[in-house]
Formats: sequence, C-alpha cells, structure tokens
Amino acid sequence: MRIPRAYIESTLAVGSDLELPEGTHNHLVKVLRMREGQQLVLFNGDGFDYMATLSSVEKRRSSVKIESAETNTRESTLRIEIGQGLSRGERMDFAIQKATELGVAKVTPLFTERSEVKLSAERQDKRTAHWQQVSISACEQSYRAELMTIESPQSLSDWIEQCDAELKLVLHPHLELAQLTAEMAPKSVALLIGPEGGLEDNEVEFAISKGFKPWLLGPRILRTETAPVAAASVLNYLWGDFN
Repeated sequence: MRIPRAYIESTLAVGSDLELPEGTHNHLVKVLRMREGQQLVLFNGDGFDYMATLSSVEKRRSSVKIESAETNTRESTLRIEIGQGLSRGERMDFAIQKATELGVAKVTPLFTERSEVKLSAERQDKRTAHWQQVSISACEQSYRAELMTIESPQSLSDWIEQCDAELKLVLHPHLELAQLTAEMAPKSVALLIGPEGGLEDNEVEFAISKGFKPWLLGPRILRTETAPVAAASVLNYLWGDFN
C-alpha cells in the first residue's frame, strides 16, 4: 500500500512531535481517512523524507511523531530551468504540474508579445502562490523532496539577460540549429518556450543573440503546455536520470 506524503512548511526534526496544519489534517484524516498509528511521509523541501506516525487524531486536529529521516535521491542529475510564456489558466497549471513531475528545477512565467494573460502586481502574487501549490501537490505525488522554484512573472528580455545555464535552447517550430548528443553532457539547461501562438521572430532573434540555440522538437506543432513535457523528457533521457 502506498504511504501518503504531505508537505509541511516548517522545520522537521527526528524525534519531535508536530501538530499538522489544518489543511493537511483535513486531507489525511477526512479524505484519506487515516487513523492513529498509521504511517506517512513528510517533507519540507530540504531534500529529506521524514517517516512519521499519526500519534493523535481528533475531530479538528491531529499530531504526528517523526521517527526517522532519509535522503531522497529522486532529483534529476540535470538541472533544467524553463522560461514559459504565460498562458491561460489550466494550460499554465498543466505545464507547471508536469515540469515538477519531470524533475525541472525552476520555472519562470514570462510576459511575451503574444501572451494573452495580463496580470496586475496583486494578481501576479496570487497566481504565483497558486502555481506553487500546484507544484507542491505534484511533488507529493511524484515523491520529490525538493520543491521546484517558481519565480514571479517577468519579461522575456529580463529572463534571457539573467540566464546563465550551460546550454540554452529556444523551442522553435521551423528552425533547428541545436544538434543534441549524449556526449555533450551539460550540467544545466535552460529552455525558452513561447505562449499560445508562439514567440515573435524578434524575440527568437534576441534569444539567439544572447546565446540560445533554436531547437526543433519534431515535425508537429506542440501546444505551449505540451512542449515542456516533451522537451524535459528528451533532455532527461539524454543527460538526466531517464537513461
């Protein structure tokens, strides 16, 4: 039987007792119907899995005893960072969820010329918090113990200027200059992915001028939320932990 996992936003220490946050209590006790004495795994993003036992279960609260800690080795050996053109609602959620499952280290939502999503400063904060929760849920499901970083939305040009990955790729449906081979073996890769409708030619040209290489993912046009899944899978196969 699969042991439930739960993210806890606090310090975890072996031998300590911890009262679970209300949301975690409700999910474990009311949804999963866990009972006193049952085991679960806690994580807080520090790279460890903490084995715990439900020591007390009441109607509105529950507590656990942390029994042991183990290093989690499920992080990809390849650091992948994605600059993802902002897209609408569920498409962005899907991209972030799947990037998390595939071991991506960081996603930065980007304002591009064709982005249909306009966010005020307040809405940016709310959306970033929402995306973080989407990623945390994906970490629980995929057994990651380190959180994927989700940056606040920024301009495409700012992200490109700051990008310092060893290999930088821009996905493009018509250009291919990057010939990727297993022998290249970079330690870090940055992926630039456009929104619905793709990137404008001048945006691609700017990326290329800053060291990005155009990369064509096959003969078919991929949706903005499908592209990071396909790209991260290929990269993990070539240089990460899929091989």
